[in-house]
Amino acid sequence: QVQLQESGPGLVEPSQMLSLTCTVSGGSITTRNYAWSWIRQPPGKNIEFIATITYDGSAYYSPSLKSRTSISRDTSKNQFYLQLSSVTPEDTAVYYCARAPDRWSDDYDYRGQGIQVTVSS
Repeated sequence: QVQLQESGPGLVEPSQMLSLTCTVSGGSITTRNYAWSWIRQPPGKNIEFIATITYDGSAYYSPSLKSRTSISRDTSKNQFYLQLSSVTPEDTAVYYCARAPDRWSDDYDYRGQGIQVTVSS
């Protein structure tokens, strides 16, 4: 059973950088074909794709967020990370890390419980 757990600050000030960690257990982030993603759900809105990093380390981003986003990983820790710069209150959301069968899919088979991130001064 694959498990994902998000961690990071729950409150970030406007213009600062948001940094989140996803710790994966029960499976390796280097297992062939899988993609490891960050998604978010702002209050009252649908789930939004942010970025994904594949089993071989290739990164892909939402065009609307690409200029502010970086996804990376540490295979020795079986973790992957999200950095979102210059945050505004519009970045307030529940952030999830999730696994997809490949980089094109949004059919996530495992997802973390989510972490509420509020952007406010």
